[in-house]
Amino acid sequence: MKTLLTAEHLAWIGRTEPPVTVEVSRRDIVKYSIATEQVQHKYLVGDEAPPMFVFNLFGPMAELKDLRTDGLPKGQGGGPRFPLQRVMAGGTQIRQYQPIRPGDRLVATRSITDMFEKQGSTGPLIFTVRTLSVTNEAGASVLEEIQTSINR
Repeated sequence: MKTLLTAEHLAWIGRTEPPVTVEVSRRDIVKYSIATEQVQHKYLVGDEAPPMFVFNLFGPMAELKDLRTDGLPKGQGGGPRFPLQRVMAGGTQIRQYQPIRPGDRLVATRSITDMFEKQGSTGPLIFTVRTLSVTNEAGASVLEEIQTSINR
């Protein structure tokens, strides 16, 4: 198989974006819990954030006109440009080390942790693995989210 990943692509592995800090409010937790139809009382009253609460918590705020058709901000998605342009979700793993509660100040860093190629049934595929590491102000691990995207 002809390789599509160049040294320039692979040089992105290990790069870390600048940290983003967010303060979690009870209102944020309650709004997310209602929007995602949570049923547990601790989520509905905002005592604890439900799973997936961090999804796009650290993303930039954007006006509607600045969103792509998939709802994400235009120009986002740090990383190299690939010769394969169609991007699909390849899976998400979440490891939560402690609950997220109102008043928590969370610090997130995102990095590309792996990149590799495979041959699919309809052609080549490029896999990119990104890790979001979330800590509290004291530096203790709160959550790790590992997302894989597939270019084809």
